[in-house]
Amino acid sequence: MSIKSLMTEFKDFALKGNVMDMAVGVVVGGAFSKIVTSLVDNIISPIIGMITGGIDFSGLSVTVGEAKLMYGSLITDIIDFIIIAACIFAVVKAINTAEKKFQRSEEEEAPAEPAPTTEELLSDIKGLLTEMKDK
Repeated sequence: MSIKSLMTEFKDFALKGNVMDMAVGVVVGGAFSKIVTSLVDNIISPIIGMITGGIDFSGLSVTVGEAKLMYGSLITDIIDFIIIAACIFAVVKAINTAEKKFQRSEEEEAPAEPAPTTEELLSDIKGLLTEMKDK
């Protein structure tokens, strides 16, 4: 395989629509991650801290031999994950609900095609019968 064919194959791969969409998703996801982290760190965690009386799990550890196992940090990270997942779920659910309402309002605005009248249907049948008779 030559360098030229490898470069051509890479260019085709890199410029596909799916790769570009994925790249945009990663960039937007990174920016959204900062928002969610700020929401958790600055609003939700302090509220949970007030509710739980300021319990801090991050200092919990156990020493096994010379190794210090910081299981409290793991507990804190699991709690943070659950909070972040719940926030993302709420945002996605709100977006999906808004999108459904928007789609419904567009469907309601589109006028429905009126049903054909009896005269129109009979006229169509008469035309078809005339065509069949002529053949």
